[in-house]
Amino acid sequence: MKNNRKYLLPLIMLLIFETVAVTLWLTKDNLFYLFNFSYIGASVSLGVFLYIKEHKYARRIVQLLVGLYMLVYLGLICEENMQIEGFWYYLFTGAFEAATIHYAVAKIFGPVLFGRGWCGYACWTAMVLDFLPYKTPALPRKKIGWIRYITFAVSLIFVSALFLAKVGNIERIMFWAFIVGNIVYYGIGIALAFAFKDNRAFCKYICPITVFLKPMSYFSLIRIKCDKNKCVDCGKCRSVCPMDVDVTDNSRKRENGTECILCMECVKNCPKDAL
Repeated sequence: MKNNRKYLLPLIMLLIFETVAVTLWLTKDNLFYLFNFSYIGASVSLGVFLYIKEHKYARRIVQLLVGLYMLVYLGLICEENMQIEGFWYYLFTGAFEAATIHYAVAKIFGPVLFGRGWCGYACWTAMVLDFLPYKTPALPRKKIGWIRYITFAVSLIFVSALFLAKVGNIERIMFWAFIVGNIVYYGIGIALAFAFKDNRAFCKYICPITVFLKPMSYFSLIRIKCDKNKCVDCGKCRSVCPMDVDVTDNSRKRENGTECILCMECVKNCPKDAL
């Protein structure tokens, strides 16, 4: 019975997403939301199930299932800008649709529950960057995280300028902004990965979405904790963490604590099962 209890987690995750799916379907009277959140929920739940079964590529499978869906289907086929510019666009039009719903669930309120889990399991930018060779940072962390606030401001100014100038056909511009934005993000992300020998350099220093994610992740309910009675301070968890998080510190103020992407590498590599 105890062994079966661990399988409750993927079921709970699925129920949470299904609740969101049904609620949005009924309130928005749009069947798309039922499909959208049911698919994402099923993908995430599958990943959790595979992780419990100790499948080596559990997280990567979820990344590809959700990331490609967001990038190819929603972005390229449905022509929805799911980047931050799309969020500003729908916010300014006053429409609670597409990107605004996505941001509310995954990047603004959701992180109170699952922290930066979006970055580890669904981001289509990180999905590509995680294929690069530097799985863990080979060089010390740089103190240039302030750049993310510049990219955040630039995205806001760009969309604001379009509305203030009353540019026509903004929706089409948003689609091309999604195309160009992704090309730029991938280019910069790959360049930084090789320059800093760190696949996640883009996430740490450039990504504007972290401006939303970091403060909410501070209060995350799902987080890695350390059993001090088992921990032998071997440092293995720090050496395999792609985000330089000190998971041996259980306080909310631990080093880089709001950047944990729940990749579980520290848990899998702890020799004493202390995490």
